[in-house]
Amino acid sequence: MQETLQISSSQQTINGVNWLESVQMIIENNNKAFHEDGSWRQEEPMVADVLTITESKKEIQKLNRAFQAQKKAFDHNPNPGFETRREWLLRLKKALLNNQERIIDALNEDFSNRSRDETLLAELMPSIQAINYALKHMKQWMKPAKRHVGLLFLPADNAIHYQPLGVIGIIVPWNYPVNLAIGPLVAALAAGNRAMIKMSEFTPRTSELLREILSTTFTEDLVTVISGEADVAAEFSKQPFDHLLFTGSTAVGRMVMKAAAENLTPVTLELGGKSPAVVAEDVPIADAAERIAFGKAFNAGQTCIAPDYVLCPEHKIDAFVDAFIGKFQNMYPTLKDNQDYTAVINERQLQRLKGYLADAEQKGARIIEINPGNESFNRGTRKLPVHIILDATPEMKVLQEEIFGPLLPVIPYKNVDEAVTYINNRPRPLALYYFGYRKSEQKRLLERTHAGGVCINDTLVHFAQDDMPFGGVGESGMGHYHGKEGFLTFSNAKGVHTKQRFHSGKIIFPPHGTLLHHLVYKLFIK
Repeated sequence: MQETLQISSSQQTINGVNWLESVQMIIENNNKAFHEDGSWRQEEPMVADVLTITESKKEIQKLNRAFQAQKKAFDHNPNPGFETRREWLLRLKKALLNNQERIIDALNEDFSNRSRDETLLAELMPSIQAINYALKHMKQWMKPAKRHVGLLFLPADNAIHYQPLGVIGIIVPWNYPVNLAIGPLVAALAAGNRAMIKMSEFTPRTSELLREILSTTFTEDLVTVISGEADVAAEFSKQPFDHLLFTGSTAVGRMVMKAAAENLTPVTLELGGKSPAVVAEDVPIADAAERIAFGKAFNAGQTCIAPDYVLCPEHKIDAFVDAFIGKFQNMYPTLKDNQDYTAVINERQLQRLKGYLADAEQKGARIIEINPGNESFNRGTRKLPVHIILDATPEMKVLQEEIFGPLLPVIPYKNVDEAVTYINNRPRPLALYYFGYRKSEQKRLLERTHAGGVCINDTLVHFAQDDMPFGGVGESGMGHYHGKEGFLTFSNAKGVHTKQRFHSGKIIFPPHGTLLHHLVYKLFIK
């Protein structure tokens, strides 16, 4: 049974909610109520839809209640001391360590298959390391930073006091729901704030587990987890937070920023885009291929900083493809039943990726499916092999949209200038990867391109560097977090100028035109 819904483009987004997507998802769920022969299943999907609306209403009520509770709690304790913040982080660390296996299992259920090791490497390890780093450095971060006082204003002291902002909103995507909730939470707590976290509706088991873990670790007026559909997310982004951090797509990031602007809420947007991997002339092709294969296949390419496409010297394309296939096969000898290879998160995303492949093939691309075990993926799995796409052209979706999956266009270039021009003619990416061992060429590329972050001769791992900021630029985002930058993002850097009894400023008081005034002007206006 098929149903058709038509909504004009001007009606698709209302109050920040993409109602077209939401209604289509409801129809999709309703269609699941029929057997393939058209007969009715036992379930009542419309009842489920009513329950979803009821649950959304409850979540919005909880959201409003928790926000007011957190504002009130912050007013009572606007600047928690080091020991309090340290105790918060230690409780968080203990909760994560005590629930490792449950987190692994929940993510595996949400993805239908999520590599255990990828969860350890990309969710739990960076979360724990972020806590450890904050615990080690937080006391120093909290100290007022002394600043220079100009001669005219002596004797006096200048200092920057880092003050908690208040209540922080955190909107979490589905691809790494634990780390992308915990990382910002660590920064918010280290800076002395309260936090509300909106989890993704596409990872329901992980979202519910994290809600359970954090609700038993913290009171609601310190940390609250909110779940729910698009209407709840829209209401969440409209709250007058003291800062709002969003991780997700550029399109949704625009809506979040628009909603936040109504309250003049400052935002940190961690978006995405098409992150290039540039293969230089001098690099051994096997080195580049292996590291790009790791970055592309990790989490089945569902990573905001995954290599989106490769720029390769035109005479090395065939060598790169052969090396990539060989390195990928070494990592994943089979795919369908291989627990190391992660599935696509849901059917909607799988069909989107298949649509990109069909679009590219229809428009003349050569597509190479890397299927080491020659397995069938037509039924019973959401796994999708890595596909290399050659002869891609600008009108293809794989070169227009962020791929966010295991598809890899390989684009030839004649010289480095051409590669740089290709990158600079497109929106600035969240990540840029360069493979080449000549330091002069590394420097040249760094100086001539813009990206949120850069990794030279590796992929992905710059995200895990606690002592470096992480963030985007242009359409890939704004603002930073991680480490000290996260602490600063969620703090008000309040400048404080202090004088005691002696007041040198009196020399410029009226009446003007005195000898002292003329002396001051002569000394300081030159």
